[in-house]
Amino acid sequence: MRLQKYIAHAGIASRRKAEEMIKEGRVKVNDQVVKDMGVEIEPTKDKIYVDGNFIELEQKNVYIMLNKPKGYVTTVSDEFGRPTVLDLVKDINERIYPVGRLDFDTSGLLLLTNDGDFTYHLTHPKHEVKKTYIAKIKGVPTKEELKKFKNGVDIGGYITAPAHIEMIKQSRVFCTTRVMIHEGKNRQIRRMFDQINHPVVALKRVSIGEIKMNDLEEGKWRNLTKEEVNYLKNS
Repeated sequence: MRLQKYIAHAGIASRRKAEEMIKEGRVKVNDQVVKDMGVEIEPTKDKIYVDGNFIELEQKNVYIMLNKPKGYVTTVSDEFGRPTVLDLVKDINERIYPVGRLDFDTSGLLLLTNDGDFTYHLTHPKHEVKKTYIAKIKGVPTKEELKKFKNGVDIGGYITAPAHIEMIKQSRVFCTTRVMIHEGKNRQIRRMFDQINHPVVALKRVSIGEIKMNDLEEGKWRNLTKEEVNYLKNS
């Protein structure tokens, strides 16, 4: 962010007045007096002083819905250099992070925010916020396999909670299912289907509670509405 913009957003002065302050040598970035207009600062790292007084932005809570494509990791950064979901969210001054996770090979609805309480509410198992997925799997499960899936399966030392599953479409080789769970263990749905011997071919999250992407294009994002935020906070 441009230094004068930061000063203006902090409520110290208008952007034009902030530029005058910079020219007059009244502004420091960290320990250095700055008099140039083109200086870019990192709001989450740099410390800004005006007339010797430390200034900072009031945190503005941000709530974003992203239609995540496959091939992106749900982290702020990646040690292997893979693209992250933050590469898709531009023009956001606040430091945001994903709410929960979607696997590298999973697409669909992902929320991002800078509100820790909001994140805790949506990710803590006790709140049981329902998440709905469309899963394309190999083969067609039997009634016994579906019953096992619904009742909870052992995915490696952990028995999953009861889940909802329904068949949407099927052929001799694949079938498409709708799955609803409230947990968020790593690769949970894929591991659940592995346990009934029907590996996942494609997986997409389509809703969190009653919040849906509707016509949001893959790779695009939008701000949640006030009504959507309130619903999720109280879900």
